[in-house]
Amino acid sequence: MQNKTSHDSLIFNKEESNQKKRPFLVDKNEYPFKSNWFEKEGVSMHYIDEGEGIPIVLAHGNPEWSFIYRNIIKELSGEARLIAYDLPGFGFSDTPKDFDYTPQEHAKWVKSLVLDHLKLEKFILVVQDWGGPTALHLATNHPNSILGTVISNTWAWKANPESEKFSNFFKTEEGKRLIYEENYFVRTLLLKSMNKKSGNNQAIIDAYEMAFPTPESRKGTLIFPQHITLSESWFLEIEEKLHLLADKPVELIFGEKNRTLGNPESIAKWRSYYPNANVQLLPNADHFTQEESPESFVFALRRILKENKNSI
Repeated sequence: MQNKTSHDSLIFNKEESNQKKRPFLVDKNEYPFKSNWFEKEGVSMHYIDEGEGIPIVLAHGNPEWSFIYRNIIKELSGEARLIAYDLPGFGFSDTPKDFDYTPQEHAKWVKSLVLDHLKLEKFILVVQDWGGPTALHLATNHPNSILGTVISNTWAWKANPESEKFSNFFKTEEGKRLIYEENYFVRTLLLKSMNKKSGNNQAIIDAYEMAFPTPESRKGTLIFPQHITLSESWFLEIEEKLHLLADKPVELIFGEKNRTLGNPESIAKWRSYYPNANVQLLPNADHFTQEESPESFVFALRRILKENKNSI
């Protein structure tokens, strides 16, 4: 149990002089990486930075953290530089004081990490779920920095009726109760959608559940779905600039069991913006495609890396 663990065992930092502690333990075989910390305004944002070469920024969604990209990082860290961050209030990252968890606030943190702290001039971007809008906001405002994108089960436009219904439900008292009391996004949406191998692995289950151990820690997982409708004007700003990435390599990956973001209409919409994109359809995958089919991301990223082999 964590409360029987010495504080020293929670320190796994790449910079040995940094005594910042992880808030919980995670299995070293599943997640063997050293931690890095971006300090801003007294807050620590956690990220993984493995390998050398062309940078690949891995943007997670809700209720995920950098852990969801572990298998992709393991596979590609000998071929590129893999950077996977935890949004504020998610994973190992701190929660800023007076933080409202809006996608706009998250997007500012992503920009600060990638451009101001890491100072990446050129990079490949991988997005899924809320990693889409929170990182595509950066990409569409700095298109010359983008070497290519991998886009999976996400959106950047006004909600369709099904998504609108989903969003409005989490503004109700019952929706709030499910998240605060039952950790709904982790236990029902994420864990129950995983394949049997991952779903039966207690180390994986613990890694996702321990990220949100208390009702208070789950606030971020509630605010995100509410903003599917509350942030529509912000989504439209991103959508208006999606075309600015069309001249870069784009890879689309869809878990077709996800009826909202992996359906034919969503696929067609992404293809309308990126008609030259390569498309992988995963009939046996649901929403959390990095967990269910990391090999699809590896395949897509190797194609983009090949196209950019002389870029860095």
